[in-house]
Amino acid sequence: MYVLPLVVRIERAAPPERTDALEAAAMAVLSLLDDPGEFAAEVHAWESTGKIRKVVRRARGAEWRRAVALPGRTIEHRTAEVRVHPPVPLDDWPRDLARLQVSGTELTDTAAPGPAGPPVLWANPALEMSAGKAMAQAGHAAQLAWWASDAGERAAWRERGLSASVRTAATPAEFEAMVAAGLPVVRDAGFTEIEPGSCTFVADAPWLAGRVARS
Repeated sequence: MYVLPLVVRIERAAPPERTDALEAAAMAVLSLLDDPGEFAAEVHAWESTGKIRKVVRRARGAEWRRAVALPGRTIEHRTAEVRVHPPVPLDDWPRDLARLQVSGTELTDTAAPGPAGPPVLWANPALEMSAGKAMAQAGHAAQLAWWASDAGERAAWRERGLSASVRTAATPAEFEAMVAAGLPVVRDAGFTEIEPGSCTFVADAPWLAGRVARS
């Protein structure tokens, strides 16, 4: 099994806003899907498994500098920096990534996010997820939205900088209505934090209605 490593920079004195980190993770995944470049073979091997597993780790100071020195791309989005690395076998992480902490990554928003633009990746308000878990799930939602978009829709999305908004649905009922609307839905495999089969995110945009793609 292959896994996509994501590393979020969390400095003690200046942690990123939670929403910024989630959106940066989604944009990092989209960047790699849109143009894998020198990582094309690794991305193909990862996608061809039919699984889109992602693991988010956190780094600061020297840890972050070592992560940046490894092959990958860094996405800077408002207060957040997220580095996406090429997919690796689950049991063969680069040493400087494997040593990073993965559990307990927590972030908060100190102010309400601004207006959301499409696509909007809606989190399930009935589930509690750490920031790291939610970043991975937002990445899944962005990937399913990308897969469900045609060439013209992807081109228009690319012109908007492959941006994605992350918000939490107002109520569980509102979230379930979107799940039932034929939008791309993330169903978690249950490796960490939540029960297998839980619907964690829905990707919503005018062009995605009726294009169910599930993970």
